[in-house]
Amino acid sequence: MATHVIPAPTAPPAAALSGTGAGATAPAATVAAPAPVTGLGGAWLRLSAAFTDAVTDLTDREDLTVQCAPGLGRGAPGCFVPSLAAIELDGTHLRQDPATCAPSWPADRDRYPALWGVLTHEAAHATHTRWEIPGNASAAVADAALALEESRIEAVQIRRRPADRRWLRASATSLILADFTTGPTAPATAPGGAPAPSGGASTAPPVTTPHTAMTPWNAGRAAALLLARTDAGILEPAETKTLAEVVLDVLGPTRLSALAALWHLAHATGDDDTATMMDLGRRWCRILDVNPERPAPPPPPGTPGASGDPSPLAEALGATMAAVHAAAAEPATGPPNPDPAQKRQQEKDARKAADRAARRVFAASTAPTAARGRTAITGTRPPNPDEQAAARRLARRFRAAAHRDRVTTTHTSPTPPGRLSMRGALAADAQRAAGVTPTAEPFSRTVRRHVPAPPLRVGIACDVSGSMNALAAPVASAAWIMARAAGHLPDALAATVIFGARVRPIVHPGHTPAAVTEFAARDPREDFVQAVDALDSAVELTRTGAARLLVIVSDGIFKDDQREEGQKRIDRLTAAGCGVLWLSMSGRTKPMRGAHLVTLTDPAAAADAIGAAAARALRTA
Repeated sequence: MATHVIPAPTAPPAAALSGTGAGATAPAATVAAPAPVTGLGGAWLRLSAAFTDAVTDLTDREDLTVQCAPGLGRGAPGCFVPSLAAIELDGTHLRQDPATCAPSWPADRDRYPALWGVLTHEAAHATHTRWEIPGNASAAVADAALALEESRIEAVQIRRRPADRRWLRASATSLILADFTTGPTAPATAPGGAPAPSGGASTAPPVTTPHTAMTPWNAGRAAALLLARTDAGILEPAETKTLAEVVLDVLGPTRLSALAALWHLAHATGDDDTATMMDLGRRWCRILDVNPERPAPPPPPGTPGASGDPSPLAEALGATMAAVHAAAAEPATGPPNPDPAQKRQQEKDARKAADRAARRVFAASTAPTAARGRTAITGTRPPNPDEQAAARRLARRFRAAAHRDRVTTTHTSPTPPGRLSMRGALAADAQRAAGVTPTAEPFSRTVRRHVPAPPLRVGIACDVSGSMNALAAPVASAAWIMARAAGHLPDALAATVIFGARVRPIVHPGHTPAAVTEFAARDPREDFVQAVDALDSAVELTRTGAARLLVIVSDGIFKDDQREEGQKRIDRLTAAGCGVLWLSMSGRTKPMRGAHLVTLTDPAAAADAIGAAAARALRTA
């Protein structure tokens, strides 16, 4: 029961990548072809299509398909098949009626967090597992490398998308930890798919499997799958404390610290670095006294847990499971929810504050300021041919994303117009002959209507403190490209501000600038809150009925109360359905919760990143 990656058929025979679980992985050459699933129809087919649309945001790939139905997953809750660019999910873990699920609505995912977490994990494989096991690799080396890959891809995923940590925890709680135990079902879940609270007898360690035998290999494997996830930021140290103590008893401090160094190296390894991952697998085997050229040895007879009897490792895994369950079941801390009247008043006050900020900001002049002035606009220049071409390409992409096929509906009626159904006519005659009022509607007609494309709203806020100087020029270019492209869409609005010691407009909402406005980045502080408020009011980021996107270009290092108050603004925007994209060029960036972090290796890629995010917002609106 482990989520995993099925290697491409063209790859040499190698170990199948274990996604999130226990048990030695079988060589890819021995992975049996799955039985064909015939139940992918009706509600499951519609749910699979919805997951396919949603996985684009998780991966930034548009070539993936997702299939979800009971029995899929090739013996695991989920798997990624690179050769097919497909993710399979076992619908058994949905625990909801598929006809009632709408993954495109973020709030609906709370009803099935475990399965959405599995999808997130497989999306991380699809995005970040770009290396292959060589054909001559032994099972032990491959198994060690693939165990390290599990925490590596999740660490990279939450660096790119911090909000995904919640879902990866949900998959660990309900699926990953359960792979170390036997039982007819996955861990109990409360209504809505959340893990059931632990307590009483429910926290007792379940029946163990041979993978909990007290051997160095099994202890190391538990460390790779669980302790490494703690260092990756998925699980909490308090949740894995008991397991860490047992693993330390089995391995000793020297070997455990050496293994920890290896998974830290794995977390810093590139997505396509096969040589490094295989070298880490060989070093893992040597530390655990396992011959790297042979499969991992079975537990010696008499080893605690080897015959299925309880072992300290099994008990520690059970305690970890209970701790993670309990943490997931705890109610969210914080002030109680306000009553509806108070909530409406808070929203009214927030909109008034946003309107005031917009009047202050967009009434300001965009004329160049003195060379040493605060929040300085340095001048304007004509767009170059590359920027003009990029604006045209982006406009075409926006139009394609906004296109909606015609919706077909069928109406029936007891009288014309429409196509006569003889079956319905005979039913109506039979009803009249029986002396009852006819209810049959033998006439049907098909109506096709166009669905209007949603308008686009984009606000861009660029930090102009000294640390953001490298992104000043590309963001100025991206702001012009975005405003120019938005001018080709009906009802589209784009606006750009810079925020430092004060907030100044670069592109006013609804304007199509003829020239590129350039600015300097050398301010000592950042007025982030007013920048977000001004854009919220100017382009209506909290108003429903449009595809909305806020783009923040910053390292996230703010002074005073800007971070705390800014987080409240971000929470309000995401709750209203506005996407938040956070662009940075530094690994030390501190994005706010709910923002999708994109770390740029090339400042010139800022325009492409913003355009791709805006197109996604249009497509999913």
